[in-house]
Amino acid sequence: MSETIKHQIRGLLKQHNAVLLAHNYMRDEVQEIADITGDSLGLSMEAAKTAADVIVFCGVHFMAESAAILSPGKKVLLPRPDAGCPMADMVTAAELEALKARHPGVPVVTYVNSSAEVKACSDICCTSANAIKVVQSLKEDQLIFVPDRNLGRWVAKFVPQKEFIFWEGFCPTHERMTVEAVLQKKAEHPDALFICHPESAPEVTALADHACSTSGMYDYCRTSPATRFIIGTEAGILYKLRLENPGKEFILASPALFCPNMKLTSLEDVLYSLQTLSPVVTVPEAIRLKAQAALDRMLAVPRD
Repeated sequence: MSETIKHQIRGLLKQHNAVLLAHNYMRDEVQEIADITGDSLGLSMEAAKTAADVIVFCGVHFMAESAAILSPGKKVLLPRPDAGCPMADMVTAAELEALKARHPGVPVVTYVNSSAEVKACSDICCTSANAIKVVQSLKEDQLIFVPDRNLGRWVAKFVPQKEFIFWEGFCPTHERMTVEAVLQKKAEHPDALFICHPESAPEVTALADHACSTSGMYDYCRTSPATRFIIGTEAGILYKLRLENPGKEFILASPALFCPNMKLTSLEDVLYSLQTLSPVVTVPEAIRLKAQAALDRMLAVPRD
């Protein structure tokens, strides 16, 4: 049955000149059929480069918004419109504007895991891969960091000369990974390296041999001479890690590392979305332009 659905999906993608994007945390079978897999912003940037007329984004709502921001001439479909992000929902544009009013002139650095409206109220965006360089690029000594307090505190360790005002948002999935769970896995697999996402709690990242973004995890595990890794991020990442590294072993740090929103999208949802060319995600032009400006400033920050 699933092979029939995959065949239908591929046919409709060709018919509609569409590209299928899947986030690293999606179900295995959705990642398997995708044209491009990756992190949220990387996917949106890749989609903007393609000649596709339609972008089918297998992810959560803020990711599809990012694609709509960067590809205003394309139709962006989100197969599961109910796939949200609790962390992104922890800050609204009105709340951020109120915080800015209390700290006039202080620049706002916003993690891409946020709504288009919040990005539009920000000075510059960041990802987990470039957050340190983005903060270092600011001339000001003080900054507001939203919405992820854990990522913000991790970045602050590398930029001690800056004063951070943290928004108290967090990723519930990464927050559920405890020190006790990690220590248990390390005890069971003493030869394994522990790698975690900086969205994890500070006491967890303190245990890590390496903390990095999902794209960083792929690079690190591929190039590391180690053969066993304890992975501290959402379980969906294991699909590609195992695919790319058949001679290595990957152990999930905790069974709690499962995001229900990331697992909502099924092959049936993708098929229906292509059959109906819906649901469409749009961003009002005034908000889109301001949000794109914050993303463009981020992209202008020099990389290694």
